[in-house]
Amino acid sequence: MPARRPGPAAKAHSYRKQTPPQGSEQQRLAFPQGDLGKIPETRAVDCRASVALPVHRLFAASLDGAMVAISFGLFLIVLHLAGASAPLTSRTWPILGAAAFVTLTIYRLIWCLAGVDSIGMRWAGLRLINFDGAEPTRAERLHRMVTSCISASAAGLGLAWALVDEERLTWHDHMSKTFPTPIAPARRPRPTAYAMR
Repeated sequence: MPARRPGPAAKAHSYRKQTPPQGSEQQRLAFPQGDLGKIPETRAVDCRASVALPVHRLFAASLDGAMVAISFGLFLIVLHLAGASAPLTSRTWPILGAAAFVTLTIYRLIWCLAGVDSIGMRWAGLRLINFDGAEPTRAERLHRMVTSCISASAAGLGLAWALVDEERLTWHDHMSKTFPTPIAPARRPRPTAYAMR
């Protein structure tokens, strides 16, 4: 085989800092400061949750309504003991209805701002989740409270929609993208042979 001819000698790379010629300054890229490798927190997702039955919803609403009625009754008792006497006439009925509505709104607003389910929901064994299966945020709970007023004000058609809906969802469930679901019962450990003795 013929001998190879040596190629041109490679130039040694100089690591000295080279200054660019005048008038040709290179722009620097601005990168955001901070931990770029930090992954944002995500909420747990459970899409297999079932929608609560209308009977369970009615039971939870009845319990919450009883709590509102008790608090409104206590309010009227305090007014009576304070010496305020208001006969039931055509002029006082709208005032009492407005006071009952304000009491109901305050009751529901407390649970929304606290970010937890109401007493009636917990007693009925229900919890509120969104369509992603996660616990709803405070804004989602407030949105549900507003849209539930729309469902109830339409002659109750928004609430009765759960009876004909394929997924048993009401209007405010669809609008707020939240729905009540039964709380899964805690699994009890099976008794072992030693524990049975």
